[in-house]
Amino acid sequence: MKQAIPFYGRMIHPQGKPNYVIPYGTKGEAINSIDRRKLNEMLLTVAENQPNVTLHFEHKLTRIDFDQMELTFSNPQSSEGVTVKHDFIFGCDGSYSTVRRQVMRVSRLNYQQEYIDHGYKELTMPATETGEYAMKPNYLHIWAKEEFMMIAFPNLDHSFTVTLYMPYAIYNQINTHEEILSFFQDNFADAVTKIGEKQLVKDFLQNPIGNFMSVKCTPHHLEGKCLLLGDAAHAMVPFYGQGMNCGFEDCLVFSELMDQFGGDCSKAAQEYSLKRVQDAHAICD
Repeated sequence: MKQAIPFYGRMIHPQGKPNYVIPYGTKGEAINSIDRRKLNEMLLTVAENQPNVTLHFEHKLTRIDFDQMELTFSNPQSSEGVTVKHDFIFGCDGSYSTVRRQVMRVSRLNYQQEYIDHGYKELTMPATETGEYAMKPNYLHIWAKEEFMMIAFPNLDHSFTVTLYMPYAIYNQINTHEEILSFFQDNFADAVTKIGEKQLVKDFLQNPIGNFMSVKCTPHHLEGKCLLLGDAAHAMVPFYGQGMNCGFEDCLVFSELMDQFGGDCSKAAQEYSLKRVQDAHAICD
């Protein structure tokens, strides 16, 4: 928890009115925020310290031969690719999962994908000239509007990561320096001075717009050969903050089933699909 920052509530920023706090509890309860990159690094460190785990970077999965139990990867060091044998595959490769696409080639996996009309753009609110946070750090800061909103998370370096959620139709109307500054002054005036006009315009023009996609599929396994986990099986929009939590819960549920079935991946995966698909669809919906 040394890398986490506790949030005691939401700090609401109404335009032209004083900020106010909506606490997460009545007894000082808090939720903890952690930088995704740092969490990934910590998990990788734990994984590489396991005696039966080998990490391979810069390998992109291109094809799976489930009959021959072979995976083929492209690699910058090899023009012919790298092919390896496998016993069982865990597909944890995200919402655009290659493993899922390969499973769909050889099975009757039902798959549903849906984009929403909103996209997100990340901006940076730097630390002040004295190196302090520009806003109170122990809150999730929210600027809420009817069609769009902006939120800000504090980082350990005293900056904030600011994320704007907005329909593509509105993004398409904001193209010039003047339009950017006018839009933010009209909707997020107190954030403009903290971000800085130069930084704001630079981030808005240079940073891409990210998509929001919901993914559902069933079953989550290929009999005796593969299991989809995390976003590969059930990507969801982030507004309830449950995507990563759901992925961690996938691991917990499967681990419990592995104990139940004595380490038999095939039986555990089949039972996992029966048990988990309904829950995954419910959180996506």
